[in-house]
Amino acid sequence: MLVQTLNSDTTPQVELAIKGMTCASCVLRVEKALAKVPGVAQANVNLATHRASLSFTPSVTDTQSLIPQLVKATEDAGYEASVLNGDKATELALAAEQANEAVTLKRSFLVALALTLPVFVLEMGSHLFPFIHQLIHDSIGMQRSWWLQALLTTLILAGPGRSFFSKGFPALWRLGPDMNSLVALGASSAWLYSMVTTFMPQWLPEGARHVYFEAAAVIVTLILLGRLLEMRARGRTGSAIKHLIGLQPRQARVMVNGIPTDVEIDLVKPGDLILVRPGEKVATDGVISEGQPYLNESMITGEPIPVTKHLGDKVTAGTLNTTTSFTYRTTHTGAQTVLARIIRMVENAQGAKLPIQAVVDRVTARFVPAIMLCALLTFVTWLVWGPAPSLSYALVNAVAVLIIACPCAMGLATPTSIMVGTGRAAELGVLFRQGDALQRLRDVTVIAFDKTGTLTQGKPTLTDLVVLDPLHDRATVLGWTAAMQLHSEHPIAQAIVAAATAEKLALPAASDFMATSGAGVAATVSNKALLSGAQHFMRTHGIDTQSQNELTEHWAAQGKTPIYLAVDGKLTAMMAVSDPIKPSAAQAISALKKLGIHTVMITGDHPRTAQAVASQLGIDEVHAQVLPEGKVDQLLALREKNHVIAFVGDGINDAPALATADVGIAIGTGTDVAIEAASVVLMSDNLMGVATAVNVSRSTLKNIHQNLFWAFAYNVALVPVAAGVLYPSFGVLLSPVFAAGAMACSSVFVVMNALRLRQIKAATLS
Repeated sequence: MLVQTLNSDTTPQVELAIKGMTCASCVLRVEKALAKVPGVAQANVNLATHRASLSFTPSVTDTQSLIPQLVKATEDAGYEASVLNGDKATELALAAEQANEAVTLKRSFLVALALTLPVFVLEMGSHLFPFIHQLIHDSIGMQRSWWLQALLTTLILAGPGRSFFSKGFPALWRLGPDMNSLVALGASSAWLYSMVTTFMPQWLPEGARHVYFEAAAVIVTLILLGRLLEMRARGRTGSAIKHLIGLQPRQARVMVNGIPTDVEIDLVKPGDLILVRPGEKVATDGVISEGQPYLNESMITGEPIPVTKHLGDKVTAGTLNTTTSFTYRTTHTGAQTVLARIIRMVENAQGAKLPIQAVVDRVTARFVPAIMLCALLTFVTWLVWGPAPSLSYALVNAVAVLIIACPCAMGLATPTSIMVGTGRAAELGVLFRQGDALQRLRDVTVIAFDKTGTLTQGKPTLTDLVVLDPLHDRATVLGWTAAMQLHSEHPIAQAIVAAATAEKLALPAASDFMATSGAGVAATVSNKALLSGAQHFMRTHGIDTQSQNELTEHWAAQGKTPIYLAVDGKLTAMMAVSDPIKPSAAQAISALKKLGIHTVMITGDHPRTAQAVASQLGIDEVHAQVLPEGKVDQLLALREKNHVIAFVGDGINDAPALATADVGIAIGTGTDVAIEAASVVLMSDNLMGVATAVNVSRSTLKNIHQNLFWAFAYNVALVPVAAGVLYPSFGVLLSPVFAAGAMACSSVFVVMNALRLRQIKAATLS
């Protein structure tokens, strides 16, 4: 079960929904505008989600007072912003607005298509098919044909295509051209030239009197089609979030005076008693008060087998009751449930920027101005050195350069892959708490594991107890040790307490308790000074353990952990605790080796015990009797060998190592502190999730590189073609019509390629 404090980030943050962004240049413009607002520490804008995530400097105590400035800064940059509060009403309103936007875009495309087809047939048809040319000549005449094309094209630009001009030209005036600017310049240039040819032909040389209405019309129509397809495909990239949101029940069956009553989920309060029948979902987080159901937790953990729950066990909102009815007491509701926090965590990861995006941003910042310069040089070159009619050639090729180079694909290349990859990871039981961990995990060469609770089940049992001092009996020694260990959270301490409880021993009071993390504990019990812990802990307190080395080695060879007890400075007893290895541990280690990753175990346990466990699992390298701070030293030593390190742990004593590693991976069944220190969380204790996380990371980064290659290589290759570089040798020119089609296809290709990440499977040994 994931802990309830998941992702409790205290850094003040605000999230905005941004309207009007169409390309990577828009993203950079909004980020720069928001970053200039006093108090903003960082602004991350995501083109795929159309959202901006803002973090603030420590001096900002009231983020709400900055919202008007943030909204105004966005509007001054040419876009619209609204605050996302995280409540259902806001999310529903935003979803409705996006649905309306999709309907409007579809309507605009259909209108543009209906008006473009006659223009295309009249102009291109007469060029391609002589009989159409003859038909137009004999019926309405070429001049009237041009008049009709002028009317239809003007309607297209003033109607469905108006947004390109209303956004593109203001961006030009602000010296921040974007995709809309390129489209507006290209389409208006073709339209204006054609209007002069049609109505003021005397202004042009006779050989240059050509019309390009179909170019302006088709450019707008094809780009609208591309945006429509892109919006639909992009909507599918958020399917994981929609799936998680869909897991949240809308009603709960609350027990009121002993009678089950259907209540809206928003009205359920902590402390309410809820009845869950077979086939129903758990409505909120809580603790079972009656019944013993089997819950399918696959939607949270990725584990398909239902889990038995008993009285006092925790249950999680969204999980499915597969067997008998039960009741539970609500502990967390609304935004505080594990499911709601998982959704927020996935949203945060999907909105994150990977380090690779910084390179894309630097290129994009200069891209649109560079393309406009290329278009200008193309125009001048063709005008001066081109064949007659040079003005026509200059216009057509300059327009083709403007249109084909729109950087939509660049802006979508990274965020769409991140959205799909992290969403799919969540479905497989892996949460990326920090988006950049997705990139760092790809480069990991060494994965180090804690032992207790990570590679083992974390539920050890006391197997042996040998009393070395005849002045004390077994029951007394076990009672004293349990009284002291009662104050410790360590699984071994819990095993000793459980053994004493099972034997119904009365536990005396313990005072002056002190714990050395990962080593041992000290306390005063029954006026006796007690020390209990590992061998190195006893040595640091001057307790000689050499006489018991043979017994220690014997237990350790069996995979048991030896525990020492000293009373008043004298070694008094020895205990052995055995912690079963997790069934998934050996498979996980094998899967990681197949991925080319070196495996290490770092533990505070006895060397022989650690080696016995490592041998069973096939772990490459073992470091035993290591204190928590020593784990950090071991990780730093591995890093000095040019390794990129991931550390997997679950306990409080693992938090420093989780924070030190390049990637910290926490077991979701572990402690709050461990999960907060990690950048990746496994939602179950199945260690195959580690290999799954690596698979997701590698697949996502490979997908991003494919997208970036397509986006950049496409522009690098086709901009010269659009400029006419092939014309002198091959007589080939790229029509603005085909340029618009190619540009639209590039964005759709990038999004569809990202959607392939939805096919990632959980790691297996096959």
